[in-house]
Amino acid sequence: MTQHTATIVVVEDEAPIAAAIAARLRSEGFRVEVAPDGRTALELCRRVRPDLMVLDLMLPEMDGLEVCRRVLAGPGRDAPIAVLMLTARDDETDLLVGLGVGADDYMTKPFSPRELVARVRALLRRMERAAGSAAPAVRLGDVELDPATRRVRRAGEEVHLTPTEFDLLACLAVRPDVVHSREELLLKVWGHRDGYSARTVDSHVQALRRKLRPELIRTVHGIGYAAHADPEPGP
Repeated sequence: MTQHTATIVVVEDEAPIAAAIAARLRSEGFRVEVAPDGRTALELCRRVRPDLMVLDLMLPEMDGLEVCRRVLAGPGRDAPIAVLMLTARDDETDLLVGLGVGADDYMTKPFSPRELVARVRALLRRMERAAGSAAPAVRLGDVELDPATRRVRRAGEEVHLTPTEFDLLACLAVRPDVVHSREELLLKVWGHRDGYSARTVDSHVQALRRKLRPELIRTVHGIGYAAHADPEPGP
């Protein structure tokens, strides 16, 4: 998959906005499908298996959070899908919840079409780099991270991570016990920064702790985060 052959599903109930996003992405060489609501989006994602989804948070009947949960948890996915969430809200709780259910990045409306394309390209670049990775597996206690297959296991049991969660864990795990600032993580993992970026990092760290173990990543107050090389086994 290259960026210019990537398939993108745009989920947006406001037709003019959906049409504008689709037209801009198509002009950049992407294949684009549009869904006006959550249920249509679920069926479309099952059928076309997109590389990335641009997902509005506020949708009729089924909101973007539920769409995100169902798409990422869907059976039979043989490749990761990146999720860029769009929201008209600027409330911190709403944004963190969106990231917490598996979105990789988000933009607050109104946004620049150029910035949207930049975010899409950044997400796809990360997925391409990860797909071609030949780095050896890394162990942090009973947590094993395999960059070649992009799989994570805890005590032998596979744990599902979103593409961004995996990239963040890999960035921390490759140099265990070394402290990484939020700004460093933003540049290495997200490739950009904005007004909510520090909270973006915090939310993804919380998700990793919840899915794997709380003591896997330690907080260095006022600086950032570090992975424990050998975290104490949890229950």
